Amino acid sequence: MSLDIVVMQAFNGVSLFTVLALMALGLAIVFGLMGVINMAHGELMAMGAYTTYLTSVIFERLAPGWLGIYLPVAIVLAFSVTCAFGFVLERGFIRFLYKRPLDTMLATWGLSLVLQQAFRSLFGPREVGVPSPAWLAGAWQPTPGISIPLSRLFIIGLTVVVGCALYQLLFKTRWGLRIRAVTQNRDMSGAVGVNTARVDAVTFAIGSGLAGIAGSAFTMLASTGPVTGQQYIVDTFIVVVFGGVESLLGTFSSAFMIGQMQSWLEFALTGSMAKASILLCVIIALYFRPAGLFALRVRR
Repeated sequence: MSLDIVVMQAFNGVSLFTVLALMALGLAIVFGLMGVINMAHGELMAMGAYTTYLTSVIFERLAPGWLGIYLPVAIVLAFSVTCAFGFVLERGFIRFLYKRPLDTMLATWGLSLVLQQAFRSLFGPREVGVPSPAWLAGAWQPTPGISIPLSRLFIIGLTVVVGCALYQLLFKTRWGLRIRAVTQNRDMSGAVGVNTARVDAVTFAIGSGLAGIAGSAFTMLASTGPVTGQQYIVDTFIVVVFGGVESLLGTFSSAFMIGQMQSWLEFALTGSMAKASILLCVIIALYFRPAGLFALRVRR
């Protein structure tokens, strides 16, 4: 096997890792804090993707000369729209289903179907795409046999920025301290004056906003359709559970491992066999580490 093939397969794994990590980060903090199994998380990703699409359409029609900067604006809008939707969703719907995991899963699954139909009604059943900014067109070729798309390099950089920002929020701010306190011991946090209901709402909103950023990044890799989110929700849950639902490092590590495994197994096997092999490895790992490979030790 040539060095060029090794580098390209490794990079393909990193590309998949970035999308999985962006999706899983939001789900990990929601699942870890509130124990909410949000089956509509994929639709929040699609909402961010459609927000990016609408932003590109507005720039094309009203400000074609500024089309080169639409993507950063779209990323901010995708986060804002999904963050606001997540806050309303938690306050008006999710909070009534706490401590009822089966009801929460079924209710959010029903919500995902409603959102899918809403996307079909608003944008049609066909997939839509966004134009790539001129500064992201083309590829970087360090050698004649290696071609790395600039759009994927941008997504990798975006993932690093989002991960660092989330780390700063969780570990360097008072609000992050509240989130970690509620995650480790909700009753004690409430007893010392932490408004756990407000922490839940804001954390769910942040998790939803991260899904919106993932959707915005996804538009640079593929087109967006009403069921786009469902294509990634299972893989996202696998990443979260495999790494440990309360570990930020575990989420990144799990996404990287699964991304690389899928890239190399798809190269050696078929896509279906690669998926089956990954699931088998995850099942075996969870048999010995039920809380995940990088689960934190917390007091309940």
